[in-house]
Amino acid sequence: MENTFFISPTLGRISFEEMFKDITGYMEEEPRERYSLIVGTDSLQLDGGALFVSAIIIHRIGHGGRYFYRRIKRKDVKSMRHRIFYETSMSLELADHLKRELSKNGFSSLSLEIHLDVGDKGDTKEIIREVVGMVTGSGYFAVTKPHSYGATKVADRHAK
Repeated sequence: MENTFFISPTLGRISFEEMFKDITGYMEEEPRERYSLIVGTDSLQLDGGALFVSAIIIHRIGHGGRYFYRRIKRKDVKSMRHRIFYETSMSLELADHLKRELSKNGFSSLSLEIHLDVGDKGDTKEIIREVVGMVTGSGYFAVTKPHSYGATKVADRHAK
């Protein structure tokens, strides 16, 4: 994550470390509130590849939240199935990195959800069980359509 940057709608382009500091600072502002950390990735098929957008959302339950995103282009992704598996892998990689950092900073009990751009209707219904299995097998809670706003609303907004 050293060379990876994220974009914040309010702070602009920031490093992973700056983003993480903003997330923990946000939680420290109101330590008695409940929080959920959400990671979701969406993609857009391009000629000769795909654009992937991963969003990280810190949700102060009942009181809004903040989000950050990053965009990565890949040329070797040809099919929808490959894109969905890559989306899931990207979200898991980010979640693992966040969990490691949270455990160093006293936030290891923070709920972390992976929002997937799959549902039981449409083209992705054939692979929903596989990607949900990837997420739950990695120790995270998987959220699918229509409730997976981290992927289907936040990340999707910046994939277009």
